Amino acid sequence: MTPPPCGISIATSLRRPAHHGRAVALLGAREAPGQYPLRPVTFVTHLESAIDGTRLPARTLQTIHEGKPLWVRYDLDAVKKAATRAAVVQRPATLWKYRELLPVERDEDIISLGEVVTPLVECPRLARVLGLDRLLIKDESPLPTGSFKSRGMAVAVSMARSLGVKRVAIPTAGNAGGALAAYSARAGLECFVFMPRDTPAANRAEATLFGAKAFLVDGLISDCGAIVREGAERLGWFDFSTLKEPYRIEGKKTMGLELAEQVGWRLPDAIFYPTGGGTGLIGMWKAFAELAAIGWLESSKWPRMYACQSSGCAPIVEAFNQGERFAKAPAQPQTVASGLRVPKPLGDFMILDAVRESGGRALAAEEKKIIEWTRLGAACEGLSICPETGACIGALAAAVKAGEVKRQDTVVIFNTGAAQKYAEAIDVPVPLIDHRNIDWSLIERAAPASAAR
Repeated sequence: MTPPPCGISIATSLRRPAHHGRAVALLGAREAPGQYPLRPVTFVTHLESAIDGTRLPARTLQTIHEGKPLWVRYDLDAVKKAATRAAVVQRPATLWKYRELLPVERDEDIISLGEVVTPLVECPRLARVLGLDRLLIKDESPLPTGSFKSRGMAVAVSMARSLGVKRVAIPTAGNAGGALAAYSARAGLECFVFMPRDTPAANRAEATLFGAKAFLVDGLISDCGAIVREGAERLGWFDFSTLKEPYRIEGKKTMGLELAEQVGWRLPDAIFYPTGGGTGLIGMWKAFAELAAIGWLESSKWPRMYACQSSGCAPIVEAFNQGERFAKAPAQPQTVASGLRVPKPLGDFMILDAVRESGGRALAAEEKKIIEWTRLGAACEGLSICPETGACIGALAAAVKAGEVKRQDTVVIFNTGAAQKYAEAIDVPVPLIDHRNIDWSLIERAAPASAAR
């Protein structure tokens, strides 16, 4: 799949990342390996409605069209002429190394907290337990706010401020609120965050820690979204709800750009991705299309995309199984994986389109076993696995058992956040020892956290 051809390119300026302490020009004239370009250029041409293809101007504040999200389109022919894989590989290991495929025009508009390239970790023990020869986890927990949300917010807040936004608001059930609060603080924007009352404590705390005006709502994330929608008219804030502005996708797609580079531009057989709002899955599929269009991929074979949800909230799974393009909200959505509790994703059709085009599936892990799968992944590999990724591990186990994923397939799971942000969900009783009268038999009998070892 190749996106429609785009038009002309637009000029921008050189980049000086604060966290590298030296001037680095990140895009422009064609580079030799190890060199940086001399002429800065950005390649955004226009925005495009995802539902009907209507073309909208870039460089103006846009939200949605006909109630549906927008794509950012680039002059990919110009990108192909301006950049080389070899040059990009030599750049500092940050999200901004892919600047030719990002929308921010001016360096002074970049809002960064140091978005590192996240590790792609070989997981042989977990692979053995699941019946695979090779399993890798792309671990997003080292990002500045402890989750993949840093990617989307870095780019989206940069664009919002550059387009004159002063006040932002977001509904959130997990990591997005804290990430927007952090990047708003960095950008000097006023931020409002609305969360269901059972949002994890760490997410509630970080929003206020970063200076946002945070509120708990007696309802679901959809009820929080209704407040943000009404407040946009009443209080004049910009609605940062998932996919209600076009640039979070652009930040999230860097997961796909990084993955492609890390595997030598030859994509894996399957990607298992925790899917709530689905921006990351949508963004990665877009990234693969753009990489193919500029000739950077070594193979025409793309991964099967698996949208992983919980049986307690599985609107994408239900729509996929019923052959529908649009999802219906479940009556009582509930899951310990707070990031998956999105009853009606705005980009439902974009998620389902990508999954179907890839030959993948939407799968639901059994809700009551999500924490068990989370602990399995963490105990096997020492990674800070979040419950949303636990759902991916459970979905992958079922897919292997059913024969849909073969032992020889190379599989990548995305760990979208740090386990520490889910203290309530991962809490377990720890036996108390009397140091004056140590019961060594109790210690010897202690069951391991996981049988995976």
